[in-house]
Amino acid sequence: MGPQLQKAMGMSLAEFRKKGNDIGLYLQPLTAIHLHSDFAFDLGTNGNVQYVYIFGAIALFMLIIACINFMNLSTAGASKRAKEVGIRKVLGSVRQSLTRQFLVESLLLTAFSLLVAIALVYMTLPLFNELAGKSLTLNFITTPWLLPSLLLFGLFVGVLAGSYPAFFLSSFKPIAVLKGLKFTGSSHSIGLRSGLVVVQFFISIALTIGTTVVYQQLSYIQNKKLGYNKDQVLVLPETWLLGKNEAVFRDQIMQDSRVVNVSTSSYLPAGPSNNNNFFVYPEANSTQLVKTLRYDVDYAYIPTLGMEMAAGRNFSKAYGTDSSGVILNETAAKTLGWPTNALGHTISRSDNQGHTSTYRVIGVVKDFHFKSLHEPISPLVMTLGQTGGTVILKVKAKDISGLLASLKTQWNQFTADSPFTYAFLDERFNNTYKAEQKIGQILGLFAGLTIFVACLGLFGLAMFTAEQRQKEIGVRKVLGASVASIVGLLSKDFLKLIAIAIMLASPVAWYAMNRWLQDFAYRIDIAWWVFMLAGLLATGIALLTVSFQSVKAALMNPVKSLRSE
Repeated sequence: MGPQLQKAMGMSLAEFRKKGNDIGLYLQPLTAIHLHSDFAFDLGTNGNVQYVYIFGAIALFMLIIACINFMNLSTAGASKRAKEVGIRKVLGSVRQSLTRQFLVESLLLTAFSLLVAIALVYMTLPLFNELAGKSLTLNFITTPWLLPSLLLFGLFVGVLAGSYPAFFLSSFKPIAVLKGLKFTGSSHSIGLRSGLVVVQFFISIALTIGTTVVYQQLSYIQNKKLGYNKDQVLVLPETWLLGKNEAVFRDQIMQDSRVVNVSTSSYLPAGPSNNNNFFVYPEANSTQLVKTLRYDVDYAYIPTLGMEMAAGRNFSKAYGTDSSGVILNETAAKTLGWPTNALGHTISRSDNQGHTSTYRVIGVVKDFHFKSLHEPISPLVMTLGQTGGTVILKVKAKDISGLLASLKTQWNQFTADSPFTYAFLDERFNNTYKAEQKIGQILGLFAGLTIFVACLGLFGLAMFTAEQRQKEIGVRKVLGASVASIVGLLSKDFLKLIAIAIMLASPVAWYAMNRWLQDFAYRIDIAWWVFMLAGLLATGIALLTVSFQSVKAALMNPVKSLRSE
């Protein structure tokens, strides 16, 4: 390709590569296309392996939180089994046998949970597939490795979740528990439980911040001015199937009073579209080659899509020389060196046969987003051409269904073999960000579930704390403490844990979401109130969770807790 590259671009292959470009052939594994490829015109719709990692990590975090909860709830209810442990030890049970007993209990609970989980997956998989746009199945016959893997995974989780409670419960001293002394646990174990709650809410707050930022970015995309009007624009693809009748079909459409304007062009600013590189020289004697994109459009393209001219005029049938005229977008005018005075300048290009074509700039259209907002606006050159294949209609809002029925009837008059298809431009635009929309929905669902599971852990710790401070609460009530002051006393410690989680989660979430936003050339700035909102939400939910147990403890009759004193 060296000689062709030299002729077309005025540089050798070595110079081309030195500028950071590349061209050539290479092999790509078929299995790498879906998750590890972002080429145009791939064999299938591309996914993103980063999202697989993100959701896998979230699932792992949720599992860790569930294990933490099991530990907290088991140790919180330890006093209820203290006498059982004491009697067993007095009757000859050794610590190892008690540890095995509690581990077996944990494994049985995990096995039951695994069965419930499989049943839930079977029931909710259709809903998840609809949400995620996938067609996943759970089939133990076609994937024989799945069931043994789940069993081993359940065994691992059971041991992981049950090991700490098993060693904790089996460590009770029989004399102490049989005398009625409560096991308060060491400062180390209390600190560990507090640390686990911080981890839970760290994850929950980070997910809440991430979900909020995703929805903000999606809202920004939906409401950003695109430079064209995507509303009430109907797209009829594959009109090339009509052959010579395409022009007749277009003329018939123009007669309908429900149609405002009609254009024929395969170049669309939203959704799949033709894509044509256009290497040009600014002025005829220039040696500087500039890469742009080219749109072949007709006279009605700009008004049909509601684009605005920044300078000059649109293509017009009143000017016979417009076949050699071009309209630049503002970015192209700046790139070519004419940010304010592009009108009247010329650009030229050479084909592979060495023929040179010269075009005169007759207008500059205001920049519009003809690619995803992931990418910055590129230099664009519009040329006048009758490229068929797609008919674009600007229609009135009334009687859309009647218009579609009429268009279908007219279509079938020309071809009965090819089905009539259509799409609205705003739908094509929304489909461009379908992956992000689904990511936001799934992330929101995961965030809600994670917060719920974290609250269970907080409830366990609140129950443990209230139980350990039962006598203290009784003494305070006898000395005149109010219910509100006791609730505040018990809640204060948990609010400290939530505050620590907020301080740790905020910078981590900011860094992660800022990295995610870098994929968008046009993006929001993460506002300070997002972190405040997540913090207030976590604090409110935590207070609601803790207050139930705190109020219950504060309302308890002090005689019951002090009768043995």
